[in-house]
Amino acid sequence: MTWTTGELQRIAAAEELEIAARRADGTPRRPLPIWVVVVGDAVYVRTWHRRGTGWFGHVLATGRAGIRVPGLAADVAVEDVGAGPDELRAGIDAAYRAKYGRYGAGAVSAMVSDAAAAATLRLDKQPRE
Repeated sequence: MTWTTGELQRIAAAEELEIAARRADGTPRRPLPIWVVVVGDAVYVRTWHRRGTGWFGHVLATGRAGIRVPGLAADVAVEDVGAGPDELRAGIDAAYRAKYGRYGAGAVSAMVSDAAAAATLRLDKQPRE
């Protein structure tokens, strides 16, 4: 499934996205707020650094999650894209700087670092369970 234009606009406008990893039995874990950007017709999230624990490790282990922003709830497949090709990384980095730059260089620099880029995930819309 692909995101609709309206869904992408809601996600792009949201300050944060709430992500809830799915347990092996499909039930959601506690949702956590994270920064999110839209580049083209795709949705991306990152963590400060790649790790096998917490929300990041859980969504990697199951490959799926539930997300929420105001006016939208969706099930997603989680694709580990890492730093990706140079042009993709540059686009995602630019989107983080544009959207969250008001928080200051320290916060944004951490999200566009090599470590954060290596922890880039694409969220692909899935049919609701």
